[in-house]
Amino acid sequence: MSLMSALESADADVTPSDAVTDVADLTVESGGNPGVLGKTHRALSIGTIAVVLLIAFEATAVGTAMPVAARELDGVSLYAFAFSAYFTTSLFGMVVAGQWADRRGPLGALAVGISAFGAGLLLSGTAVNMWTFIGGRAVQGLGGGLVIVALYVVVGRAYPEHMRPAIMAAYAASWVVPSVVGPLAAGTVTEHLGWRWVFVGIPALIVFPLALALPAIRRMASGPADPEAPVKAFGRRRIRLALMISLGAGLLQYAGQDLRPLSLLPAVAGAALLVPAVAGRRALLPRGTYRAVRGLPSVVLLRGMAAGSFIAAESFVPLMLVTQRGMSTTMAGLSLAAGGGTWALGSYVQARPWAEPYRERLMVVGMLMVAAAIAAAPSVLVSWVPVWVVAVAWGVGCFGMGMVIASTSVLLLKLSAPEEAGTNSAALQISDGLSNVLLLAGGGAAFAALGGGSVGGAHDAVTEGAATGHPGAFAVVFLPMAVVAAAGAWVGVRLRER
Repeated sequence: MSLMSALESADADVTPSDAVTDVADLTVESGGNPGVLGKTHRALSIGTIAVVLLIAFEATAVGTAMPVAARELDGVSLYAFAFSAYFTTSLFGMVVAGQWADRRGPLGALAVGISAFGAGLLLSGTAVNMWTFIGGRAVQGLGGGLVIVALYVVVGRAYPEHMRPAIMAAYAASWVVPSVVGPLAAGTVTEHLGWRWVFVGIPALIVFPLALALPAIRRMASGPADPEAPVKAFGRRRIRLALMISLGAGLLQYAGQDLRPLSLLPAVAGAALLVPAVAGRRALLPRGTYRAVRGLPSVVLLRGMAAGSFIAAESFVPLMLVTQRGMSTTMAGLSLAAGGGTWALGSYVQARPWAEPYRERLMVVGMLMVAAAIAAAPSVLVSWVPVWVVAVAWGVGCFGMGMVIASTSVLLLKLSAPEEAGTNSAALQISDGLSNVLLLAGGGAAFAALGGGSVGGAHDAVTEGAATGHPGAFAVVFLPMAVVAAAGAWVGVRLRER
């Protein structure tokens, strides 16, 4: 769900009269200076927030319509590829957007990205077979990768440093309503109008943010970071590495879904492609990322550890509640709904002026909250533990994620030179997405190996009123993810450069 700068050292001792007093009032700061909804930034802020809102709605709504689409297109066996196609092409789009934005500005990458995002939705919505549907998802993923990195560069260029936490908090808040309304709206549309309208209806809404945001971006954030520097061509090596990481991630996802011995072949091939792309001498991630070198490398690593551990664990929460505690799919999904609000609240907290000197400490606390939430979730495998424990735990974890994810974005922009903001933003998103693949693949394989593949469907669990499958299969997913999140708390103490 997420997307999404600290004060300069000279401004670290900012007083209350110099800062935004309330994210709810973004128009004017208490010192009289315009906020992110002030006249200067109003069109840009509303336009980019609308972009994030549409992406958030798509992410929550399309998942609801996807099972019906796969069934009608006779492509249930290819269901997983509809998700992996989006992810693998988005990785490639992130790298391209980083180079594009650094060399020519974010305007082109954002315009092409939004257009590709809409075109992919239309292609999937009008598909007559599953492979065409998957192709549309791939085009959509390419657009999504371009958009998310371009937005980071826009924030870095168009907003003063003291405004960046507030706009990041606004982006996080944009996920709250879609996370609650999206699945319900998509289910209603799918039931009464058909699943295709969930896909073809969203592109029509893209016209508004395009018309509002692009002129503002052209005025405030276009062109190369250093106008006097010569415009360089795209680096062939980085494009090649981007293709390698996309293909490698796709192969690992495929291997993680199949435990047959032959699946080792795509797994080995995927790893061989990924290692030089993310950990070589000229990798796409900052040098020293996997050694948690202080500063930017640790910021990028922490983003991956936070996103990967939390999303991988969250993917199994509804299935655990349905199969082990007999909840309906609707109630299992609603148990996570409050997390959207607490996530936005955590992002709001990190944007407060008083929080700036303590940003790194807040991130450590946030990772400990995430670790505690993940570790507490499987307690409902014990029959006498009430199921509302999961809702409370996930609300706490989402609060921690709100602080961590927004703060990593803020710190990344602070630690990046203007001409490197696009490349470093791409690295942050690659760490985020790649960790999802690796931890989901590992968790899924462990889940299947311990008999998780035998869990009954939602209908069986509800009608029989008894747990099905093997509770240990869920525990082996959650507990390692909690360990990864706890290790992220240690990385959090290494974010500040000496």
